[in-house]
Amino acid sequence: MRTRRPLAALLAAVAVATALVGCSGGSEESKCANSGGIIECAPDQRSAAPKIAGELLAGGNYDVAQARGQVVVLNFWGSWCAPCRAEADDLEATYQATKGSGVTFLGINVQDSKDKAAAFEEGRVTYPSLFDPASRLALALDIPPNTIPATVVLDRDGRIATVIRAAVTQEGLRPIVERVAAEQTASGSR
Repeated sequence: MRTRRPLAALLAAVAVATALVGCSGGSEESKCANSGGIIECAPDQRSAAPKIAGELLAGGNYDVAQARGQVVVLNFWGSWCAPCRAEADDLEATYQATKGSGVTFLGINVQDSKDKAAAFEEGRVTYPSLFDPASRLALALDIPPNTIPATVVLDRDGRIATVIRAAVTQEGLRPIVERVAAEQTASGSR
């Protein structure tokens, strides 16, 4: 009896993990290329991002719809997250290098207190961050980030082009952002 309990617990854990993996990739994700935690969708396979709006850490409100026509890089982060601290300089460097080509960045702070989030962001990045302690914005995406940190690149039409489920580096992120920024929009403009 003793050896059966651990085996039963292991089998139950495997069944739960398998069910969770099956639920993590929605139908939108299956249409896109997935390589090493980076999901890239061809322009004709992209889904529209949901409404991404809320309260800024620095005060006031922001709606990503204001940035339509620009590439928007969303970075989901928390002050408690060591990889988030490690990638902050690379995100800021990529923002500075690409903002002149119609790219904007927006942080989305999750599972945090406002004080800790504001202290973390101070002096690290110059782009704004939304405060979303319940992670509602991440959960609303057709291709959810599923990890923290995570970065989502929206094309100029507000569609999900890329989801990166890991910490980023400038060397990895910048070419992706530049590639999406170089694309034509659905209306043919850039």
